[in-house]
Amino acid sequence: MSAMSNGIPILTLLTALPVVGAMVALWSGRHARGIAMITALIALGLALMVWMRIPTDGSIGLLERAAWAPSLGIEYHLGVDGLVALMLVLSAVVTLMSLDAAHRVHRQPGLYFALVLLLEAGLFGTFTALNFYHWFLYWELSLIPAFFLIKLWGGPKRGRAATQFFVYTMAGSVGLLLAFLAVFLATGSMDFTHLSLLASTGELEQAVTAHLGPVMMWLAVGVLAGFAVKVPLMPFHTWLPAAYSEAPSPVTMLLTGTMSKMGVYGLLRIALPLFGHEIAQIRTPLLVLAVATVVMGAWAAAAQKDLKRVFAYSSVNHLGYCQLAIFAMAVPATGAAMQASQAAALNGVILQMFNHGITAAALFWFIAMIQQRSDGLRGIDDFGGLRKPAPVFAGLMGFALFSSLGLPGLNGFVGEFLIFRGVFPLAWVAAIVSVFGLLVTAAVILTVIQKVFTGPVPERWATFPDLHHGEVLAMAPVIGLMILIGLMPQLIVDSVNPTVVNLLAHWRF
Repeated sequence: MSAMSNGIPILTLLTALPVVGAMVALWSGRHARGIAMITALIALGLALMVWMRIPTDGSIGLLERAAWAPSLGIEYHLGVDGLVALMLVLSAVVTLMSLDAAHRVHRQPGLYFALVLLLEAGLFGTFTALNFYHWFLYWELSLIPAFFLIKLWGGPKRGRAATQFFVYTMAGSVGLLLAFLAVFLATGSMDFTHLSLLASTGELEQAVTAHLGPVMMWLAVGVLAGFAVKVPLMPFHTWLPAAYSEAPSPVTMLLTGTMSKMGVYGLLRIALPLFGHEIAQIRTPLLVLAVATVVMGAWAAAAQKDLKRVFAYSSVNHLGYCQLAIFAMAVPATGAAMQASQAAALNGVILQMFNHGITAAALFWFIAMIQQRSDGLRGIDDFGGLRKPAPVFAGLMGFALFSSLGLPGLNGFVGEFLIFRGVFPLAWVAAIVSVFGLLVTAAVILTVIQKVFTGPVPERWATFPDLHHGEVLAMAPVIGLMILIGLMPQLIVDSVNPTVVNLLAHWRF
């Protein structure tokens, strides 16, 4: 097995660490949260170490390979590029945020925090795996802790929400599995790197057609369905509002901050490299669905009265921008200007994935704090004037809200700007219609600010507690990260751009 120069398999360690932490936390009772926090902190340190060591040429580095079942095309194959490393850092940061937000778990804390750590292990494994077999294992295994976290600690309708979440995602996974079984039958390989190389020369399509007939488009649709449910893409989104609103807020932070990114990551790592030519052929209907996701997601958010459902639909809207850019890119580049547009769009997608993960998780963290201070209330009309009794709370949540709105100077702006900079020359009609999503999102966010934080203070909220020092200290790094990336996006873009160039050079549309 080859790994880092000093022989340490850091990616395997990173994935195994939360599993070990989960086993310890399970039997630690009231100390479980502390053990989970220490585990997540070490995981963040390892993820940052990986980020610092990604290849500067955009290729996949820190490779770890070992034979597993060669006759079945299965090997243990891990690696990272700029995209993977950023997703590892995001997963580590959001998991730490979620654990910090979960200080009121009193029922079966050992099991709760063990499940959170197992979910983190599933995320790390999904992002680092380069062979379909164990990538799919991690993809599916991440579902199980998420299901139980919703089912056991969720709201009054948690049973139905958890089941809907599980069934929808499993149904999408069936499409993924069938498509890859067909690819394996045709090529004898499950290795993403090898299959991407075959696809870039057209050999993958030839092999599939020779062995199975003209089914390549159906395989592409199966793979797209699997990822469309996860992101989600309308009309495959109906599981999301129930799951996000019924899950405990710290779990919702994980669902929106990290698990939804697995779907976007799958589109970039698997769908476009292997099925780019087929996606280009159905580009128009896919763009229509992406635009619907952007615009309808925003309008649905505007119609909600529950704060968690407002931001659940807002998440659909924000991830719709990622899908808009991905499908807009699916066109052969005919010149340097087109290549620059594709690069801008892809940089925007990767930046938006990270920025949305941080911002959306922070918003649900603030909602958790509101619920703790109001005996579970979270209706948009339940409050008013909270800025007066809780100015620090209002100020810090304002940063997260304005980041979600896309205010220049905060992280939410940069990704959306790059996406629209790339999409306008590639699919100008889709871009123009999608701008309405931006406008409606702005109206939604400003409405939340107006109804929750401004106006006269109802008598019952006159003593609404402000953030205490511990909460300010926990939230300050997150808000600082939003400002830092908003002002210095090159901290991420400079490291990710070589990966973007490398990916685009190997995609065949």
